[in-house]
Amino acid sequence: MLLLHGGSQVIENPELSQGNVHNDYGRGFYCTEMEEMAREWACKDQKDGFVNRYELDMEGLRTLNLSDGSHTVLNWIAILLKNRTFRLRSPIAIDAREYLIEHFAPDTTACDLIVGYRADDSYFQYAESFVENTLPLRSLNRALTLGKLGLQTVLVSERAFRQLRFIDAEPVDRTVYYPRFIERDTKARQTYTAEIAKSRTYRDDIFVLDILREEMSNDDPRIQRILFE
Repeated sequence: MLLLHGGSQVIENPELSQGNVHNDYGRGFYCTEMEEMAREWACKDQKDGFVNRYELDMEGLRTLNLSDGSHTVLNWIAILLKNRTFRLRSPIAIDAREYLIEHFAPDTTACDLIVGYRADDSYFQYAESFVENTLPLRSLNRALTLGKLGLQTVLVSERAFRQLRFIDAEPVDRTVYYPRFIERDTKARQTYTAEIAKSRTYRDDIFVLDILREEMSNDDPRIQRILFE
């Protein structure tokens, strides 16, 4: 697998210990298969950056792929709730965090790789609003799809790091790719605003409070109906 990492420096020998435990999927090395996405993230701090290219030997690696059709946006949010710092401003949000982690978070302890959505900047607002009970499930699912988040591949085990080989690094011009990064973020905010407005008419939708009250589980047909309609 060819992987790309966009950042402020050339990284020939990434190390698991250098990862931030509060990133989307915990400590790991965050990459993508999407060239444009890597270039945008190389310049996200409005500075020139680099796209690092790697080859990953997939032999024997255990992968949790949240986009494989057997997982849902609720599984993704549950993992975020375990790792990211959320502004939980209400008792509903606090209860929702505990419930979603317990009932919807996949076990990642045996994984070498995790493939899933990114949750940075505007996209993180979707997750916060859902947990705060202000964004219903259908709107959340639709906003993430329309927002064109892109997928990231995260190396989360020492075994995966041993099977990663650095190829090269290419400079990235901030004057080209920082505006593209901002454009993507702006479109995400516009999508979020539109979905919030629509949510007022979603009388048959599901809010996180409904999930708590009805003690819904991962395979609840009501959730499946909303997510796969």
